[in-house]
Amino acid sequence: MSPRAFTLIELLVSIAIIAVLISLLMPGLRGARDAARSASCLSNQRQLITAWNLYANASRERAMPLAYWSAEDIGDGPQVFWWGSYAEAPAPTDYARGFLAPYLDATLAPRSVLECAAQPWESYRPQGGSSSPTSTYGYNGYYLSPAKTPGWGETIGFRAWKRVGDIAHPSKLLVFSDAMVVVAGKLRNCALLDPPRIFSEDSWVENPSPTTSFRHSGISSIGATADGSARVFVHGANALVDPLFRIGSLSAENDPWYVPDWRAWRR
Repeated sequence: MSPRAFTLIELLVSIAIIAVLISLLMPGLRGARDAARSASCLSNQRQLITAWNLYANASRERAMPLAYWSAEDIGDGPQVFWWGSYAEAPAPTDYARGFLAPYLDATLAPRSVLECAAQPWESYRPQGGSSSPTSTYGYNGYYLSPAKTPGWGETIGFRAWKRVGDIAHPSKLLVFSDAMVVVAGKLRNCALLDPPRIFSEDSWVENPSPTTSFRHSGISSIGATADGSARVFVHGANALVDPLFRIGSLSAENDPWYVPDWRAWRR
């Protein structure tokens, strides 16, 4: 006797059942993937905040600068950031020059500790015309090292460069966080954690481009605080300035996450 073959109807029914099963499994698979990416990001930022504390311990408790960018620090040489320095094209960025390099076993490459798994290389344009990754995490130089923060240093450089012991509420102050910025409608990485309000003259104005990225499931951001911990944060109401790319800040005010003493700033 010859074996009985599938009929066309049976084949179509089987395909339909498989499709239904796949559709039922997909949300769970997406959830597992998002959870894995968040776990990886938490691990990355725990390593970053540990390295940050090691830097401070070796620097008489002074917080790491965001960058050496002015002529008094670098002369006519390249700017040096916490993650490294741009090299002459077409060479890749130079991680070894970064302030964390002696305390962090890493390199500037896709899927390194400096890149969030939820924002992989080639999902954004690199900053500064770089041909290789820098970091998709932002550092809170605005509060921790005002004069050593390019773009803002000339305006806020009168503020003191912080020491770890100066931080009043270390469990709340963000040192690192998921960060991105939108330039000309394109997503670009940003290694600066800019607050929701910026200092101008002798007052504070709303920042049109805060840089906290809520890329984890579109609702949450992962950050590392000055007490050495890392955790998940969810933005408050009306805190997104770019709903499409999910970028904004944890709240509309600078405290307690970004600049806790902002109300006392005076020239």
